[in-house]
Amino acid sequence: MTDEHDRPAPYREPRQARSAATLARVLRAAEDIVASSGLEEMTISGVADRAGVSVGTIYRRFEDKEQLINALTERMLDRREEYVAERLSKAEPSLSGVMDAYAHALLESFADSSSLFPELLRVRGTKSLDRGARTITAVHRLLLEAAAPYVDQIRRSDPEAALDTAARAILGACFHNSVRPDPASGEAAQRRYADELGDMAMAYLLTPGRPDTTHA
Repeated sequence: MTDEHDRPAPYREPRQARSAATLARVLRAAEDIVASSGLEEMTISGVADRAGVSVGTIYRRFEDKEQLINALTERMLDRREEYVAERLSKAEPSLSGVMDAYAHALLESFADSSSLFPELLRVRGTKSLDRGARTITAVHRLLLEAAAPYVDQIRRSDPEAALDTAARAILGACFHNSVRPDPASGEAAQRRYADELGDMAMAYLLTPGRPDTTHA
């Protein structure tokens, strides 16, 4: 569990609709800069120019660049949790439907940020890794809850452990796709890759486990 003292200091949340809209524009501008040029190239003045606000407007909300990056990370990961939850809630009511929705949601979620996701989580160090771990835990829990009614369809000797393994495999494959130099890109390629991940997971879940040879 993450120590509370390691959590990033919160920025000042907006209380009015106009302020919330300005904040969203600032975070979107920061996201665009990080995705296109990298984290080190992002500056407060550059974000202000792209968002069409003054530097002072940003400093009234954030103490420094670090706090802006923390807010950007929170925004990105919150969106991913919400997206996965939405896709799973609309999944076909079956084990294959849930696994397919999970694979597509994760792949699309990672691909949506292109280089942004690995840039933030790989470069920012322990705090961002901890925040990323909380999102991984959250989306993992969402899958387990969505798949719970269909666990009796799993043919492995330990269905819960098998579902955990399948979920981790899909997550790892989606993250790997986002950082590799030749990712599956374009709607058709991403859909095909997600379909294959879902098929792979189902093939594993519906195949009986290896015989126990520990006592042979």
